[in-house]
Amino acid sequence: MQTKAVLEGDQWVINGQKVWTSLAQWADWSFVICRTDPEGQSHKSLSYLLVPMRQAGIEIRPIVQMTGDSEFSEVFFEDARTDAANVVGDINGGWKVAMGTLAFERGASTLGQQLQFENELNIVVDIANENGAADDPVMRQRLADAWVGLRIMRFNTLRMLSNAIDGNELSREGMITKLYWATWHRNLGKLAMDVLGPASEIAAAAPYELTRLQRLFLFTRSDTIYAGTNQIQRNIIGERALGLPREPRP
Repeated sequence: MQTKAVLEGDQWVINGQKVWTSLAQWADWSFVICRTDPEGQSHKSLSYLLVPMRQAGIEIRPIVQMTGDSEFSEVFFEDARTDAANVVGDINGGWKVAMGTLAFERGASTLGQQLQFENELNIVVDIANENGAADDPVMRQRLADAWVGLRIMRFNTLRMLSNAIDGNELSREGMITKLYWATWHRNLGKLAMDVLGPASEIAAAAPYELTRLQRLFLFTRSDTIYAGTNQIQRNIIGERALGLPREPRP
């Protein structure tokens, strides 16, 4: 469902739907990319609006995940309103702002995310040392591969930030970032379960209280889906980085 906004006086009136909105049930504000020119085509008629979430015209429906948590939500807008001045960038210029947001998400913000990844890997290594899993040469190699992969991730992010040409454009280094970290993190979740062995099947408490590593495993199933699936990431690399023909459109 397309999200549209119409300017009425000094306010935008918004109707539509937003999916996979992070932490929507706790947010005071959200950005919404709306079609603000009904006659416009494709991305050239989109605007980037800041919208207050605490109003009658917004319904938030949390999406329950396999972990039992709800980090993401569907958000429905029915005559929701925001001030006319709450436009980031130009009217109908929201695509450029969205690309800038995406560049940050796949650039500077990933450095903080990698600290979380390192903490998770350290927990897995500690457990492997304690329960003897690290005595298995195959398991030791997988742990070493995870450590090396995390360092590669950091160096690539630093290289991307150093080589940035335009804050609104993803460099080639940036185009591989999401695909790389999502796949690495998913593999870390699988590694954590293999290190735990049979203990990975035992919940921390009834009825569905999970350990940190069990949550890690289940949540990382979504890493390769949200913010652009791995398949979409490969299309981005092929079309925008390598200049290959665009994927056929139906």
